[in-house]
Amino acid sequence: MTNSTPHPRLHGKVAVVTGAGSRADGIGNGRATAVLLARHGAKVALLDTQMAWVERTREMIDAEGGESIVVSCDVSRTEQCEAAVETTVARWGRLDILVNNVGVSGPAGTAVDLDLAAWDQALRVNVTSMMLMARFAIPQMRKLGAGAIVNLASVAGLLGGHHALLYPTSKGAVVNMTRAMAAQHGAEGIRVNCVAPGMVYTPMVYSRGMSEQMREARKNRSLLKTEGTGWDVGEAVLYLVSDEARWVTGVVLPVDAGATAGTGSMPVPPSPANPPAAV
Repeated sequence: MTNSTPHPRLHGKVAVVTGAGSRADGIGNGRATAVLLARHGAKVALLDTQMAWVERTREMIDAEGGESIVVSCDVSRTEQCEAAVETTVARWGRLDILVNNVGVSGPAGTAVDLDLAAWDQALRVNVTSMMLMARFAIPQMRKLGAGAIVNLASVAGLLGGHHALLYPTSKGAVVNMTRAMAAQHGAEGIRVNCVAPGMVYTPMVYSRGMSEQMREARKNRSLLKTEGTGWDVGEAVLYLVSDEARWVTGVVLPVDAGATAGTGSMPVPPSPANPPAAV
């Protein structure tokens, strides 16, 4: 009887992760996802416009013995999305996984006062870019008869109450684009799912400045009363692109410590030991 070492769960797979960089040594959703996919055996194309940030992600992958390449790509530009997929396939001969992670906060304001040019550009980054990357990735997946796409949305796309109109609007569009794409490409063996992060603490968040009071308030908006990180989001993406999720498509998975499930504060029901107050 011979001993055999099982292959990593993404052995032989090739992935593209957009927005794979992060500030300094910080762990954003894209960097965490890229590192985890490589850690589990995938070859990963790291797409970003910030070369110093994404080179640091590549160094982290190299340090663990993984394989990756850096590709400069503005995902709001059609020709750059096409070129990024071509570069990936030229390097490794296939494309199995696409993670659409890029997103921006966009302009502040309501329909009455927001900047229209900024609205158009933010929608192109947050929504159109995901369609563009899928436009060029899906034909490569068709050649394999299988593929997995994960789009990053937000709990802001599931709930109201955001201070700006653009961000929840764009993330809500990602949610339903995911469902539509899953329906269109399921018969081709291509699974399309969505991760909706909650109040994770990432470089994109803390680089804008946040008081400890605000950070504590964010934690307390969830059922678990804990703070998430990019690693929590990355682990969800890892599951959805892996064979363990082979029967999962069209799903919107909140990774939010229960924030979208409820407030966690329920009144104590009356009981003999706790009778209702007299009125």
